[in-house]
Amino acid sequence: MDGVRLRRGLTTFSFLAPALIGIAVFFGYPLISAVYFSFTKFDLLSVPQWVGLSNYRQMADDPFLLQAVRNTLWMVMVFVPVRIIFTIGLAMLLAQLKRGAGFFRTILYLPSLVPSVAATIAFVYLLKPGTGPVNHLLEKIGIDGPLWFNSPAWAKPSLVLLGLWACGDLMIIFLAAVLGVPESLYEAASLDGANAWHKFRSITLPSIRPVILFAAVTGVIYTLQYFDQAAVAGSIASGQATVGAGISQSFGYPEGSTFTYPLWLYTAGFRYNALGYANALAIALFVVALAVTVILLRRAKAFSGEES
Repeated sequence: MDGVRLRRGLTTFSFLAPALIGIAVFFGYPLISAVYFSFTKFDLLSVPQWVGLSNYRQMADDPFLLQAVRNTLWMVMVFVPVRIIFTIGLAMLLAQLKRGAGFFRTILYLPSLVPSVAATIAFVYLLKPGTGPVNHLLEKIGIDGPLWFNSPAWAKPSLVLLGLWACGDLMIIFLAAVLGVPESLYEAASLDGANAWHKFRSITLPSIRPVILFAAVTGVIYTLQYFDQAAVAGSIASGQATVGAGISQSFGYPEGSTFTYPLWLYTAGFRYNALGYANALAIALFVVALAVTVILLRRAKAFSGEES
């Protein structure tokens, strides 16, 4: 009997081995290395020197870090809920279509396939204050268009608009969840005199709660790592889209409004060669993302009545 169990265990492990090796090589080892280097002074050119908690203490007096944290928190608090609400709304509208549903689904999904760098470049030029077509259209209807990516007040909202334009992937997930709600529940609610809002609040939302949780968790993780769009938008909008030594000189343009946490992490590591401090920033980001994910999952269980 023990021999059979052993063979079954070895067979199971042989199937899991490729995935376990991949996780160990591409996640476990880099994570352990980052933790080690976060306690060192390291610049890729010399042997790492152990400095203990010095890198973590440095965070408390880092003015660039405070600015980056504020911008990243703004993206988390604004972009994530707006994206969820917007995609739920699109999914509900598409679910009601009788004709042309496939066409509109395709049109709305296609932007999510556009590479983020290309999409950001296109958006910056579309929203360019002086020559962009968006402000020209607004001017024709009597609206004085804002400066968009060239304004500290409008730069982050412009990034939110970019994110909403490319939200087709999440929209498809919500659409599948909405279409999966049993029609009999709506019919029973109609017999009880429920209107559209009551059906949405009492039937649709509870039914798609797991998808909302998924969107919230993945959205928070995504915005905590917000890098490509912020870097490209700041560089292009500043008119100095040159990159020297792998670092754009206009990260955070205008006036640091798009300077996110990952941008500071990247800058600290590769502009100032403070790889030890950059690893400490990365570990702090990992811990925060993990903590937020755990909190969201526990809150979701509390609202659903499940036991932890």
